[in-house]
Amino acid sequence: MAVPLDPNPKFSEYAHPERLVSPQWLSAQLGSKGLKVVESDEDALLYNIGHIPGAVRIDWHKDLNDPLTRDFISPEAFAALMDGKGIAHDDTVVIYGDKHNWWAAYTFWIFEMYGHPDVRLLDGGRDAWMSEERDTSYDVPNYPASRYPVPTASESALRAFVGDVQAAVDKGALIDARTPAEYRGEESWLSHAAIRLGHIPSALNIPCDGNVMANNFFRSRKELDAMYSDLDPSAQTIVYCHEGERSSHSWFTLKYLLGFENVLNYDGAWVEWGNMVRMPIAKDS
Repeated sequence: MAVPLDPNPKFSEYAHPERLVSPQWLSAQLGSKGLKVVESDEDALLYNIGHIPGAVRIDWHKDLNDPLTRDFISPEAFAALMDGKGIAHDDTVVIYGDKHNWWAAYTFWIFEMYGHPDVRLLDGGRDAWMSEERDTSYDVPNYPASRYPVPTASESALRAFVGDVQAAVDKGALIDARTPAEYRGEESWLSHAAIRLGHIPSALNIPCDGNVMANNFFRSRKELDAMYSDLDPSAQTIVYCHEGERSSHSWFTLKYLLGFENVLNYDGAWVEWGNMVRMPIAKDS
């Protein structure tokens, strides 16, 4: 790896401690050769009012989504994005964002999909950095083009499509990472984004908010094991939410903190399922 691992003792209890960094570690490493920091927020305006020094912004909506097809960007577009942000293929990339890293986790998932060798998540995200009153900057860095190679997407090991979810309704494990009210069909995360409300039949409701403590740092391994104790870490597990952001956070938690062997993110999510003709839904609690 281009940059040393964070030796934070808390991380040693997780299945893959190399996928996390702490604010303390990142603060000490800023400016290191081979380190790039990425901010990816739900609120795109946050970057402009102060960000981690040297961080570039990746807008999940404008930068990572195809403008015509409901899909993430093509391999060529991903390479062009990396090239424009000055991120080289052998750089260590640390990603952080608001909402305790919902969209940062989604951006992490895209990096994983395209096989970036070393990508990590900042524990606590933007909120933790700001609450600790660490250095911020208004400067927008302009790094040299990186000549990032065009990657190949590795979808099968990371992403679920609607057919995979239909099969899992009868014989797999489905996790709904939304709020209990969304799960019960009492409210929607976005107005008018889905015709029907409810959840996918047989899905368990384990809200992604539970993955973190009140200070936005990930819970301990013991606490997370207890949260997901009804699941088999060796079986296929599919996670979904409303658009793919909260499920990415739970996907990260299951895969890298708890070591689940086969966890997929259904990024089609409720926006797709709740709008499809003759697709079954449930509203039980």
